Amino acid sequence: MPAVRLALAQTNPVVGALKANSDQIVEFTRRAVAAGADLVGFGEMAISGYPIEDLATRPSFLRSAHDSVLALATRLKEEGLGDVPVIVGYPDGPFDPRLEGTSNAPTAIAQNCAGVLYGGELIGRQAKFHLPNYSVFDEYRNFIPGDELIVLRIGDVDVALAVCEDIWRDGGPVSRVSSADAGVLFVINASPYERDKDDIRLPLVQKRSLETDTVVAYVNLVGGQDDLVFDGDSVVVDQHGRILARAPQFEEHLLIVDVQAEAATPPSITEGINRIELPKRGGAKPPLASDIAELPDDREQIWNALVLGLRDYVEKNGFPSVILGLSGGIDSSVVASIAADAIGADRVYGVSMPSRHSSDHSRGDADDLAERIGVHYRTEAIIDLVTPFETQLHLDGLAAENLQARVRGVILMGLSNAEGHLVLTTGNKSELAVGYSTIYGDSVGGFGPLKDVPKMLVWELARWRNEAAAARGEVPPIPENSISKPPSAELRPGQEDQDSLPPYEDLDAILDAFIGRRFGPQDIADLGYPPELVDDILRLVDRAEWKRRQSAIGTKISQMAFGRDRRLPITYRPHG
Repeated sequence: MPAVRLALAQTNPVVGALKANSDQIVEFTRRAVAAGADLVGFGEMAISGYPIEDLATRPSFLRSAHDSVLALATRLKEEGLGDVPVIVGYPDGPFDPRLEGTSNAPTAIAQNCAGVLYGGELIGRQAKFHLPNYSVFDEYRNFIPGDELIVLRIGDVDVALAVCEDIWRDGGPVSRVSSADAGVLFVINASPYERDKDDIRLPLVQKRSLETDTVVAYVNLVGGQDDLVFDGDSVVVDQHGRILARAPQFEEHLLIVDVQAEAATPPSITEGINRIELPKRGGAKPPLASDIAELPDDREQIWNALVLGLRDYVEKNGFPSVILGLSGGIDSSVVASIAADAIGADRVYGVSMPSRHSSDHSRGDADDLAERIGVHYRTEAIIDLVTPFETQLHLDGLAAENLQARVRGVILMGLSNAEGHLVLTTGNKSELAVGYSTIYGDSVGGFGPLKDVPKMLVWELARWRNEAAAARGEVPPIPENSISKPPSAELRPGQEDQDSLPPYEDLDAILDAFIGRRFGPQDIADLGYPPELVDDILRLVDRAEWKRRQSAIGTKISQMAFGRDRRLPITYRPHG
């Protein structure tokens, strides 16, 4: 069987940064050409970033993206890279939906395309057939579907194209690949990370290779975009589903692999297929070393996702530093550690804000954490700020407790305004679910690294991070006491979380059943939990929706994150 050398460019674009993203594409193409690649492919929307959401409804943006693709093709030729086909994802348009006849909404004037650049020109473009409209995806709102398959003949091998969702559904391009007698299926993707998603993604790629009897090359984006993080994990499998090459997660990478594919044959069908014949580059090629990255364990993957999500939010939005409250508790300790790993401890600012109820051990744990990690650290006691409010407004009980959190929020936002830091919230998914936070208090901030991380997983990640540090001969960043002590907001004497919440093992299990698996009250009770407890927890979740609507965004790691995934009314009476 003939061989073809594929280059999968796993890049980290910035939404809207057309020039910078084009520069990135040129640089990766240069490296691929130097390595003897016959075909170079980039991820879905690599030239515009993804998702572009309602930017797809702006004619000016679409024209700029189209012009950038044409300029990129010219530049590749001018730089001596024009004799290798380059597949690049981009939004094309604007199109008149009335003329297309397949629009999904009055606003749909764009198509999500894979463009083929060669010889200084855009020689072909294939629009995405299947438009996802679930979870974080809203493409049915913004795009017009395609209906033509591109098959590139590169020397003696036919390469068919597909765009992300097109391989997740039967029909469309996948159904035509076998009929088109292609030897390679090249898929460009923007597939966000979710915990255990690889248990679904890789088997799907392998399934499509067996169904179509082709080599499948799957190239994915990498990087954070608002609350999404793309993990890369690009992969190439042969006709039998065996992994030939695999890129690492959470980092940019150029994956180059030689594949043996079925020789191209005279086409058996032509309808719905745009065939483009290209010469294969000649010349001897040095043999390639095996490039198959190993996936780290589950905890490390999650940690890396949280680190990259925060790093790219900070860097892509131009924040010089981050600031957060350090209480000595597990949540703030983990957030500080994530931040230090993401952008360096010298750009992390921690503030201890003790009240009259703050314990000596909590203050000591915060001091210890700051020293271990090496962040900037200061103490701003709140008692002299809280007392005038309590006195003038005659606050006590819950109102006085919430006041402490709100004063802390004012301190952090004041320092943010004065010094330019991004404020990080430290609340976790379990607390956010049941409303165990103070609006405009500990919920204050621009980004919540633990927003989609349940409490039990927070502890698990803390232990893993310390173990990883110890294995490398480093000082574990998180004080053991912060991990082992009972969690408390310390807003009144002797307070512990478990005074008003069930054990977190039970709480997280109930929340996962209700939020993640969409179980009803009776379904959850049938798992062995007291019906009264289930009703109480579900009532808290429903009543806290108004708080969640106002919460900071945070990196999504689950299949059902608050925000894009779970959209429920605030005004809601579940029992009639």
